[in-house]
Amino acid sequence: MPIFHATPMKPLRRSTLACLIVLALSLTACGSEANSAGSAANDDRPVVLTTFTVLADIAQNVAGDKLRVESITKPGAEIHGYEPTPGDIRKAGKADLILDNGMHLEAWFAKFVQDLDAPHSVMTEGVEPINIAEDAYKDMPNPHAWMSPANVQIYVDNMMKAFTKLDPANAATYESNGAAYKASLQEVQDELVAKLSVLPQSQRALVSCEGAFSYLARDAGLTEKYIWAVNAEQQATPQQIASAIEFVRDNQVPAVFCESTVSPAPMEQVVEATDAVFGGTLYVDSLSEVDGPVPTYLELIRHDSKVITDALTGALATGAAP
Repeated sequence: MPIFHATPMKPLRRSTLACLIVLALSLTACGSEANSAGSAANDDRPVVLTTFTVLADIAQNVAGDKLRVESITKPGAEIHGYEPTPGDIRKAGKADLILDNGMHLEAWFAKFVQDLDAPHSVMTEGVEPINIAEDAYKDMPNPHAWMSPANVQIYVDNMMKAFTKLDPANAATYESNGAAYKASLQEVQDELVAKLSVLPQSQRALVSCEGAFSYLARDAGLTEKYIWAVNAEQQATPQQIASAIEFVRDNQVPAVFCESTVSPAPMEQVVEATDAVFGGTLYVDSLSEVDGPVPTYLELIRHDSKVITDALTGALATGAAP
């Protein structure tokens, strides 16, 4: 990048200097974009496009350096009501394989891919669904299957099959990477179950704002209770909050939780009306930026598991009133 100097004999005016700085920065930005585009153009690996960041991270662990894995959504984005952009359409048009969660999570997905030639694979194929019990989504499968480390092992199996079909030459790599990643998932699952085993049966409950933890609760032997079933488009109703309060009181639940993408205000009312404490914030629908608290799926599920077990067992360990 050229460097502009003002000579002692004829100093540049401030306005002129400002323009030159803007020009230099613009050239740098253009150069960065060109370099990025050039780098992608020189990368001849097959492109795997996922619908959200959690899938992208899991896929990257299976793919290793053999595939170029990208996500349609960015870190922190809400996946349920996402609306694809023209840039997303262009990106998908260049993909060799598209991975989606399924179970009606990506309501926008069918229209998004209807005119694309790229094959797509559904990651929840083979997962035993848990149906939503109430609200407008009653009897539909709960889409948050990735919140179970056991289910994600099925995701990994589906990815290994899809990647091997896409790139048979590297099948052994995908199988090896997948096996190692599944072992890490099982460690998280085993630790979660072991830490919660000290809880009395009546207090083995996971109370959250959204019903996003049905699969995790099932696998950990917890009873699930939530204020609303799926990310609410409106405020929680008094009846929903009253139902949560009654459940917490009846079961002497020591701690309750809320997800990072919704307001904790309704759950704060539950805390105020009971002896439960607010156990912490849980992550579900998206990873964070690289320097955030949950930049990978394993860190997300470990974070949530630790927050849940620390809060539920902490009150018991300290002798605090449940």
